[in-house]
Amino acid sequence: MLRAALRTWPAGLIVACLLFTLAPSLVAQATVAPDNGQATAAPPANQAPAPSGAPAPPSLKDLGFTPDQSQGSAAAQARLDKRSHMLRTHQRLGLITLAPLVATLITSNGATGRGNNGANGTAVTSGSTSGRQLHAALGITTAGLYLTTAYFAIRAPKIPGTSARGPIVLHKVLACVHGPGMVLTPILGAMAYSQRNSGQKVHGIASAHSAVAAVTGVAYGAAMLSVMIKF
Repeated sequence: MLRAALRTWPAGLIVACLLFTLAPSLVAQATVAPDNGQATAAPPANQAPAPSGAPAPPSLKDLGFTPDQSQGSAAAQARLDKRSHMLRTHQRLGLITLAPLVATLITSNGATGRGNNGANGTAVTSGSTSGRQLHAALGITTAGLYLTTAYFAIRAPKIPGTSARGPIVLHKVLACVHGPGMVLTPILGAMAYSQRNSGQKVHGIASAHSAVAAVTGVAYGAAMLSVMIKF
């Protein structure tokens, strides 16, 4: 009877029945590890096997870098941070110093007492005295702020292996002009102030106070523009 059924059924139908019967057992055998009996997920069909002989990527040591070089230096980073902070402070104070500097130059005419003549042609010293005092106060303020500004630039830590270029070179060259001028101008101003208060005409080296102050102001303004304009 079985032989008769096999003769009458198509061969494809017989194969399908066998696969349907054996499928659960084949799946269970594929998902059970032979060593410990724990079920593991079958790898994806499209996943390529990892090459067993693939070389490892080169490390920093293989490229010649020491551990200190690869990890960086905390001291060098701290030096760089301090330099950046001090130079930013230098720039801010430089802008602040510009205000009393301009005010000092504007009040210079009132300090000389020009045009303050009385009805009989004699000099009227009351107005010029107050003008000289205001001019001197603004000059002292400018000098103090300037020295503080220069301190942050001079005392900023230097980074080995770096060099100034472009606008910074011009900025430093101009500093060699307005630096001595900012020191010399108050000294000459104090001499001129003393001569004026004693009723004398400004004479000697003190007479160069105005010219030195003008050159210093121009050099200072050009130094500020040199770092604002990129070239």
